Amino acid sequence: MSTVIEQAAQARMVASAPRMETIPVTLRYDRVDPFAVRMAFPPPATLEGAEVSWVFSRELLMSGVDAPAGVGDVRVRPYGYDRTVIEFHAPQGVAIVHIRTGELRRFLRRAQSLVPVGREHLHLDLDHDLAELMRDAA
Repeated sequence: MSTVIEQAAQARMVASAPRMETIPVTLRYDRVDPFAVRMAFPPPATLEGAEVSWVFSRELLMSGVDAPAGVGDVRVRPYGYDRTVIEFHAPQGVAIVHIRTGELRRFLRRAQSLVPVGREHLHLDLDHDLAELMRDAA
């Protein structure tokens, strides 16, 4: 059984102009890091011209598809009938994307089948993480 789920999705980048540009994004969930999800943006959609990935909690995404969630760098909220808004706050500015809620729910169902909510701790390798921490401290 695979330990990683990747799912392509179409997002609409909200710009200051009225039009919204559609960009491909990749949602990623890895049971090695069971509390987190990653969303990768392709180089043309970033200020740096290189792929950028944001990492945030799976719980935030799950909560945000139904009600506004988040107060930090990543905020998620429903928008209309079939969209979810994800805001990414960085020193360079704020990026706002709209994604179909159905795509996010499908991704979350797949992640849930890999690691059920409340069972994340069973997939942590604390010995390995502690060894890495100690190695970095030396």
